[in-house]
Amino acid sequence: MIININENLSEQLKHRRTTAAVVADVLRTSILKGQLKAGEQLIQADIAKQFGMSRIPVREALKQLEAEGLVKQYPNKGAIISELSASEVQEIYEIRSFLEIGAIRLSIINLNEEDLKRAEKILMEIDSAPDANKWLELNWEFHSCLYLPANRPRLLSIINNLHVNVARYIRIYLDLMNFEKKSQQEHYNIFNACKERNTEKAVEFIKQHLENASATLVSYLNKRNE
Repeated sequence: MIININENLSEQLKHRRTTAAVVADVLRTSILKGQLKAGEQLIQADIAKQFGMSRIPVREALKQLEAEGLVKQYPNKGAIISELSASEVQEIYEIRSFLEIGAIRLSIINLNEEDLKRAEKILMEIDSAPDANKWLELNWEFHSCLYLPANRPRLLSIINNLHVNVARYIRIYLDLMNFEKKSQQEHYNIFNACKERNTEKAVEFIKQHLENASATLVSYLNKRNE
């Protein structure tokens, strides 16, 4: 198991609260980019050696990734990178729909011109995203930009965890199925509804956006497992 550790790790450690947070970030990125595969075992001793640190922050990092649904820990086996089934993905999107519809209802009345300008700038960056990994990063920035004015940090944190749960699968089908164009048009529909302060239209577009992504991804996972 080779983890792509950033050369500036020591600098990251200076600016982060804990070394565990840095380890979690590096492992999370490696999982989302597909460098670490579903079913692969994460051995604490090996990770600690690669990072040049004790096992304690590694153990804490793995607990965080387990809470995010990226890792499962088993007695006598340790940590294994989790793999979602089609039914689990469908459930995640159903939960996301409830939460994100609630978030936009709370936030849309608080969206100001600065928020909308930032959201539009992110959409323009998505248009020219060089790869799926950058697309996914900007995708979350766009959604969180619209939900942040709801002033519900716990709600946003839960939604973010659900995004992270499915991000590695989205990256795969973005690469294979050229899904970016359709999804981006749906982003513009959501943005324009928010710009008009049309809550019901924004809710409907978000619902459609998540249902379309769910159906595409569930279909892909089902076919892959046939």
